[in-house]
Amino acid sequence: MGGFNLQELMSKAKSQYENLQQKMQEIVVEASAGGGTVTARMDGRKQLLSLRIDPEAVKSGDVEMLQDLVLAAVNEAARKVDAAMQSTVGGMLGGMGIGL
Repeated sequence: MGGFNLQELMSKAKSQYENLQQKMQEIVVEASAGGGTVTARMDGRKQLLSLRIDPEAVKSGDVEMLQDLVLAAVNEAARKVDAAMQSTVGGMLGGMGIGL
């Protein structure tokens, strides 16, 4: 079979999976909306770590605007996680000799 070693490949895949899990815990992104009115922090597992809302935005009483800003900040943080993970996974697969 030309030197194909399934056990070695599986061991390497398991190691890469564990490495990926570690990276997911280490990645933290931050995104804001409304010029910093709302800021969301999210980890690589897409768990929202914190959400900061400028008190002035609450005083304005415009709840719909505030809801839109929260959604925008959280969605942007999720996009940043996706980009960071794509970069990480692409690099890991390249190291295994597997292209995307």
